[in-house]
Amino acid sequence: MNERLRKLPTYPMVQLEQWRQDLAARGVRVFDFGTGDPREPTPSILRDALRAAVPDVSQYPPTPGTPALRRAAAAYVQRRFGVKVDPDAEVLATFGSKECLFHLPMTFVQVPSDKDLVLYGEPAYPVYEIGALFAEAWTYAVPLGVHNGYAMDPDALPESVLRRASVVFLNYPHNPTGFCLPDALFRRWIEVREEYGFVLVSDECYVDLHYEGPRPRSILEFGRKGCLAVHSLSKRSGMTGYRSGFVAGDPELIGVYRRFRASMGTAPQDFVQAAAALAWTDEGHVAERARCFGEKRAVVLDLCKRRGLTVHGSKAGLYVWIEVPAGTNDVDYAARCREVGILLAPGGFFGKGQERFVRAALVPSVEECRAAAALWPA
Repeated sequence: MNERLRKLPTYPMVQLEQWRQDLAARGVRVFDFGTGDPREPTPSILRDALRAAVPDVSQYPPTPGTPALRRAAAAYVQRRFGVKVDPDAEVLATFGSKECLFHLPMTFVQVPSDKDLVLYGEPAYPVYEIGALFAEAWTYAVPLGVHNGYAMDPDALPESVLRRASVVFLNYPHNPTGFCLPDALFRRWIEVREEYGFVLVSDECYVDLHYEGPRPRSILEFGRKGCLAVHSLSKRSGMTGYRSGFVAGDPELIGVYRRFRASMGTAPQDFVQAAAALAWTDEGHVAERARCFGEKRAVVLDLCKRRGLTVHGSKAGLYVWIEVPAGTNDVDYAARCREVGILLAPGGFFGKGQERFVRAALVPSVEECRAAAALWPA
């Protein structure tokens, strides 16, 4: 077995599911703020589109995605960010975002070489590290925290690290904290990428879920050469189980990934892509989902205020990043919450130095959030 993989802890979502099952087996009512898998029904217009597109004969989907889906994704990018992309040369359908993020280090990191490093901010979505390790690349986790607003700043990094970087992952709105990256730092990353020549990947899966402040931006608004933006319908459109997204950006990078992707994975089924094309076109269901998550967020923010708990960031995305009370840590506080059926993700699940925080995913219904608020420990 790969020794570097052997050292990886249990994947956080696996542990959260085990805790959920343990609570359910004890007959405890579970308020699952753990895994970010919303319970709201997938919008009916998308389910109807999927059913209508199921063919009589099932065949392999085209690896780049259907032309209709790629055109819908390109139209979304232009409508949402004011950036025109070529649906044939600059867009690829993906099997959700996780698959793509996992593949990119395998595609763009040459090992061994003098550019064998994958950078990402920590705390982080675990797939950045996992994809790098499967690619036999080396990793550099940039420490993020309250002190720097969880903003990944290239000027805080050693030149030797930037020179060695092959792939750099940005993730804003940030999972798990819900912070957004200032425009000045997007611009600075573009400048630094031009200087050092790495692939700059922006994971933008939560860009359409925002509650306060300016609308989150895309890396493609600031530059395209050497840049890729990854999008998903999981949270935006309630299609987590359908696994559909896209990657867009530099046509040279898209061409390389397109060439090798047939060896790594597949696009979603054609009938899923039909629903996805509609999802990228329709904005009404997105506004409704953002409103619903905003209502849940308001309940959680209010209970934190009443319990004397400090919330950091959490102005966008699906999560509320909560500082645990003095005298405890993330694991112990999450265990206290589980005693009353409230399932939270300890901050340490997302990287080192996060023992003062827990993540609450805005998954339970508004009514369940209110019921959980009555039980929530201080």
